[in-house]
Amino acid sequence: MAVITPSRRVRKTPFSPGVEAEGVSGYTVYNHMLLPTFFESVEADAAHLKQHVQVWDVSCERQVQIKGPDALRLMKMLSPRDMDRMQADQCYYVPVVDQNGGMLNDPVAIKLADDHYWLSVADGDFWQFALGIAVALNLDVQITEPDVSPLAVQGPKADDLMARVFGEEVRNIKFFRYKRLAFEDTEFVVARSGWSKQGGFEIYVEGSDYGMPLWNALFAQGRDLHVRAGCPNNIERIESGLLSFGSDMRRENTPYECGLGRFCNSPEDYIGKTALADQAENGPPRQIRPLVIEGEIGPCTEAWPLMAEGGQVGQVASAVFSPEFGVNVAIGMVDRSHWGPGTRVEVLTEHGMRWAEVQEKFWR
Repeated sequence: MAVITPSRRVRKTPFSPGVEAEGVSGYTVYNHMLLPTFFESVEADAAHLKQHVQVWDVSCERQVQIKGPDALRLMKMLSPRDMDRMQADQCYYVPVVDQNGGMLNDPVAIKLADDHYWLSVADGDFWQFALGIAVALNLDVQITEPDVSPLAVQGPKADDLMARVFGEEVRNIKFFRYKRLAFEDTEFVVARSGWSKQGGFEIYVEGSDYGMPLWNALFAQGRDLHVRAGCPNNIERIESGLLSFGSDMRRENTPYECGLGRFCNSPEDYIGKTALADQAENGPPRQIRPLVIEGEIGPCTEAWPLMAEGGQVGQVASAVFSPEFGVNVAIGMVDRSHWGPGTRVEVLTEHGMRWAEVQEKFWR
């Protein structure tokens, strides 16, 4: 099989020695960094994640730092979400759109101070967009990528493991909130967040020197909890309806089409607001829906058209067999005419035509 060759453009992470020692079996490239894709197998990794606890190297969730007197002004322009409501210890999911209302990224924002934010971005050079806006408007703000590498601890035993390393205070962190907690001679931002529905935390590790000491501490304290290295799991995230930017949603999609309309509540004149006005009032012409696909399917490596009555009525970009639920679970962008629960459509896969049925809700 072909391999991915690390370089200055495709970077390793502060945790790469630990990831490799734990037997990583696959990588992808995300924000110019290596992101593990599975260890034992996607199926075995998913089963373990649902029972125990895993440590994920998600350094690829790079931070776009927005800092300076005009930081909040820029944040209000970048996202449809009402940033004035954000509290000091809060994390916000903030869709970002272009002038036509198309999705550019869906970062998690962390408010470090009134004039200081981190945006933990999905795959894409979002800092260039933010910098372009700041330069064009001559805003008094700095746009940088700080030396911050997130490490996720996910699974039903995440609280127990984190309490052993950071103390019992970690249990008091509420969902999408954070605390600064001590580790050795420093402290990290620790947030109750992560790209799974199994519960857990993300640790924002500042400085590469602390990467392996933290990794080793988590594994040393978690042996009896059956801790393992893991990574965002395609089975678990599709079951949970966690969308992947660049796959399930792209620039041609609006937040309303992605089911993110509740995050478009800003009273400010943000970029793309006029373009989104019609969908804000009348709803989108298509929207993300869960589907079950019948029969055997292979890997979904490209968008599969959804067809009905001889015409295309959407597409599937994520699909996989779920051992837990015994069906092929999928995330599709479906036209309004066919998005009702129980609607049957055809899926044109590279493995042949398959029937699919729109579901009422995701599995988690």
